[in-house]
Amino acid sequence: MYKNNTVKNWLIIVLPALFTGQAFAQKPINRMAVVSRHNVVVKKIDSLSSLSVGNGAFAFTVDATGLQTFPEAYQKGVPLGTLSQWGWDSFKDTSGYKLSETYKYYNQQGRKVSYVVENKEPLRGKDATLWFRQNVHRVELGNLGLEITKKNGNPVTVKDIQNIHQVLNLWTGEIKSDFTIEGIPVEVLTVCHQEKDIVSTSVKSGLIRLGRLKIRLRFPYPTADWTDVGNNWKNPERHKTVIVSHGDDHAVISHQLDSALYYASLVWSGKAVINEKQAHYFIVSPDKDSDNIQLSCGFSEEQQHIATPLFGDVKTNSIAGWKSFWSRGGAVDFAGSTDPRAKELERRIILSEYLTKIQCAGDFPPQETGLTYNSWYGKPHLEMHWWHAAHFPLWGRPDLLERSMSYYDKIEDRAKAIAIRQGYEGVRWPKMTDNKGNESPSSIGAMLIWQQPHYITFAELCYRDQPTKEILDKYSKLVFETADFMASFATYDAAKGRYVLGKGLIPAQERFKAEDTYNPTYELAYWNWALATAQKWRERLGLPRNVKWDDVMKKLSPLPQQKGLYLATESATDSYTNPRYITDHPSVFGTFGMLPESKMLNKVVMKKTFNYIWKNWKWEDTWGWDFPMTAMTATRLGMPEKAIDALFMNVHTNTYLINGHNYQDGRLRIYLPGNGGLLSAVALMCAGWDGNKVKNPGFPKNGKWKVKWEGLKPMP
Repeated sequence: MYKNNTVKNWLIIVLPALFTGQAFAQKPINRMAVVSRHNVVVKKIDSLSSLSVGNGAFAFTVDATGLQTFPEAYQKGVPLGTLSQWGWDSFKDTSGYKLSETYKYYNQQGRKVSYVVENKEPLRGKDATLWFRQNVHRVELGNLGLEITKKNGNPVTVKDIQNIHQVLNLWTGEIKSDFTIEGIPVEVLTVCHQEKDIVSTSVKSGLIRLGRLKIRLRFPYPTADWTDVGNNWKNPERHKTVIVSHGDDHAVISHQLDSALYYASLVWSGKAVINEKQAHYFIVSPDKDSDNIQLSCGFSEEQQHIATPLFGDVKTNSIAGWKSFWSRGGAVDFAGSTDPRAKELERRIILSEYLTKIQCAGDFPPQETGLTYNSWYGKPHLEMHWWHAAHFPLWGRPDLLERSMSYYDKIEDRAKAIAIRQGYEGVRWPKMTDNKGNESPSSIGAMLIWQQPHYITFAELCYRDQPTKEILDKYSKLVFETADFMASFATYDAAKGRYVLGKGLIPAQERFKAEDTYNPTYELAYWNWALATAQKWRERLGLPRNVKWDDVMKKLSPLPQQKGLYLATESATDSYTNPRYITDHPSVFGTFGMLPESKMLNKVVMKKTFNYIWKNWKWEDTWGWDFPMTAMTATRLGMPEKAIDALFMNVHTNTYLINGHNYQDGRLRIYLPGNGGLLSAVALMCAGWDGNKVKNPGFPKNGKWKVKWEGLKPMP
């Protein structure tokens, strides 16, 4: 019927919007007004209210002074980090550890298959496990703060910062921080360059003329801990910091760690001198003839020979970059809604857009705490990449996803080596990894499989946005290699005439023993969808269908159910009677929420399962992305009231701080998968999915919600 696949795909994507009337004439949303009404205002020192500037590959987090003046006061809140996508270090391996020392073997498909796990014995294996978990680790690049003294010559403390009024201007990406010290005003402006790893500040105060306000730059040493907040001033002898060049208005400092060497390039306006106060601690002292100093600090792996831009140029760049971001892609406006939750939902949306742009839009998948502070030693988790970045194409910004998709090309050889080592075909994507695709030992992570189809999801979302041969050519190789692994991972049970996933896996709900677990419901559905999608890619390219993939899909085990409910896994017949199994992620929801309806799914059973889980789950033991996942399932089931209720479930892991971060607990004070998940859920709740015929399907039709949106894309 369709001679042109581009036309066909355009109809598939656009017709649902035409049906709901969303694509017809609607007064454009005043984007600047919507964004600006959620500017963040901070009026006190609060360790959970720190603010960040960044560009997706670099971020800089500040306290109420607009810089990183009090890192210790924020270390147990949202820390004052300076992180990049390239900054990694490794301690010296004096013991010659080998990754094979972390192997544990599982019986799969009649053979022994090695997995990189957390060995507790022998001692050598335990030490090797710790080594490979700690190394490499992401580097906290430096702490840029104010050095202020009081009249009596003592350094200021947190209590001395008075009359705080700090505003994050979301439209421009600028933080303006006003406060007083002993009655003397201080004004600090902070911005980040949108293409370079540069933070820039303008500081104005009478304290400068008094010689009592200076700018300091300190270089911490990595802690080797699961968490690193960038304020380890111990071990000065284990690293080296040197001023390699300087002049009247600039300086370059090198920082040598165990394996990493990088540079900080400082440039300032007006007269100032730089001195080393102590090891790894530098002071820029402005001349007393002025009450203002403007300073830029750029970080790089190599010494830069191009001058670092001054504050004015960085500010101009920030304003232009953020205007471009907010002006393109999707937008949502709930003005006029009478449901009291509408304003808060809009706030969470806007701040999540901002945070995922500065933390999750680089060339590599982010860690779960982004570019704010280290968790899991700074390493990304590829199963979380969906939650970090799948929303970008749904919000009309596919390029921000495509940046990190390039990572999979970089690590293809290592992913292929994992598959070969384990006796599978194609590429097996790691879970806990680093910029080079190295595996990190994890007794849970090594056994997860739900990250495997993500690449196919990402490629399909990009193709839906731009259904061209160029996109097919760009991503088809890894789509096919991913599908090859998935098909070879499925084990054929000749006695029952079916393909089985497992034993030897852990599902997204991380409560099950790998050696006992098989056929998790969500993963079965994801396997089916991803293999079917990979076949579509072959057909779009004029290639014959893959016989093996078709055989797996045709004979794949059905979604396991018992007493009219979908089980978490076929092996867990006590999915709802074992107290342990009604905690963590209710990942069965991913079967019809993250994924569309399929022939495998019975919607009546899914709705009954949803209602049972809603009532009986231990929601206090869940994670931030569980709530948007639940909202997506409710939306697809035609339960918009439950979708909104899910997004506002009164659970501590569903907390959104003043700065927009999704708070989990004392260990994970921020959790970006929650922010990204919220954006994916809202896109589905507004724009729907292929075949949907309900306008704004995720919002109640009780007259309390006035929903305007533009630029969003339907999900498959």
